[in-house]
Amino acid sequence: MSWTQDKEQKLRELWEKGHTASQIAEILGDTTRNAVIGKAHRLKLAARATSNKSQAQKRQVTNSNVKDEKNISRKSRFKSILLDKNFEPENPKTLEQLENNNCRWPIGHPDEENFYFCGRKPIEGFAYCKLHVLYAFQPKNPKEELIDKEDDVPAFIEKKVKASK
Repeated sequence: MSWTQDKEQKLRELWEKGHTASQIAEILGDTTRNAVIGKAHRLKLAARATSNKSQAQKRQVTNSNVKDEKNISRKSRFKSILLDKNFEPENPKTLEQLENNNCRWPIGHPDEENFYFCGRKPIEGFAYCKLHVLYAFQPKNPKEELIDKEDDVPAFIEKKVKASK
C-alpha cells in the first residue's frame, strides 16, 4: 500500500480523534494496523486523545489497586510499623525489677554482666513494646498468609496501615 496525501490526512484526523490503529486500518482499507502505527510514528503524530475504552480500562486498573482492609497482607501490616521511628527510649530493668507494665524483651545474654530487659511500655495484649513485637512476630511466608488470622495483629499496626493509604 502506498500512502497518498489523502490517506495521510485521513490518518491524522482519525489519530487525533482517538481511533485505534486497527480501526484506522479498517477505515482506510488495504492497510494493516502495523502500517498505521509505523506511519503515525514517521509522521511524528502526538499521542492520541484517549479513547473511551482506554479511559474505562484506566478506571478499572485504579479501582483494582484500591485494597480492601481484608486484603492487606499480614506482612504489609508489620512493615507499616517500620515507618514509625518514634519509639520511646529503653528503660533497662533487671529480672527483679520487671512488672506487668514493662517490655520483657531480653537485651544481651543472661550470663553477661550487663544483661537487662527493654522496660518500655508494652502493647496491650503482648509482653513486648512496639519495636520488639516486630522481632517477635515475624511475617509468615506466602503459603501461610493464605490462612487469615485477623486477631493476632496488634491494633496499632492496623492503624498504621490505614494511615499510610
